Amino acid sequence: MASTTAPSSSASAIADSPAPALRSRGYWTAALVRFTRDPVAMGAALVVLLLIGLAVLGPWIAPTDPYAASMLKRLKPIGTEGLPLGSDELGRDMLSRLIVGARLSLFIGITPVVCAFVLGSVIGIVAGYAGGITNTAIMRTIDVFYAFPSVLLAIALSGVLGAGVVNSLISLTIVFIPQIARVAESVTTQVRNRDYVEAARASGANPFTIVRVHVLGNVLGPIFVYATSLIAVSMILASGLSFLGLGVKPPEPEWGLMLNTLRTAIYVQPWVAALPGLMIFATSISFNILSDGLRSAMDNKG
Repeated sequence: MASTTAPSSSASAIADSPAPALRSRGYWTAALVRFTRDPVAMGAALVVLLLIGLAVLGPWIAPTDPYAASMLKRLKPIGTEGLPLGSDELGRDMLSRLIVGARLSLFIGITPVVCAFVLGSVIGIVAGYAGGITNTAIMRTIDVFYAFPSVLLAIALSGVLGAGVVNSLISLTIVFIPQIARVAESVTTQVRNRDYVEAARASGANPFTIVRVHVLGNVLGPIFVYATSLIAVSMILASGLSFLGLGVKPPEPEWGLMLNTLRTAIYVQPWVAALPGLMIFATSISFNILSDGLRSAMDNKG
């Protein structure tokens, strides 16, 4: 009898035991899954990774020296033997210059946004959390920069600072800080009155701890998504500064500068002259699509 009742008692014990709880996905994991299911965004991400790979490995994978000039080879058409994408006005290989130019073009386009993301986030979070007079003083100062279009402000700052890579980075960073600071202030103002922030404040936590523990995790996502959308704008502005002679100086390979030097050859070799512009266009579109994909993945409430 004992042997017949033991299995039934153990079976009932197993049946009565609670089922293990299923672990739910975290917010960032769910956002990543949604992003990977977007084929358009993934395609843009692959293009961006390819461009970053060109920027990192450009000097080693370029078929020829991008600085080697030859007047005998100037303005060769696309498909010329040894020059698959033709040559520029000084006979330099366009393929090599486009590959190597990815490093400088992406550096000038991405670095100002990264710097503005850090500085603008700090300014906006401080203004949004502090509120009152502090918020008014900071945001009214920020509003002054909105009186000028981004293009004119970047040109004016670069004209005052002078041509060069460093001055271009400084001017573009100053242009983007107010935009990111405004977004950071808006998001922080919404978060600072949430119940969990009020509870932390009532428990005696100091403002720095509240911002670090309870505010940053909820505001950095929207700020980051907005910052990625500015990379495309930064690429265009940086190329525009180089095109106007306020950015990179010759003979450095940079797509905006290459457009400038090839503008006189547009009637001789229009396709060769358009190649740097196509690279700028493809890069800007890829970053825009990537930003839209990130926004859709992070805003999905399902």
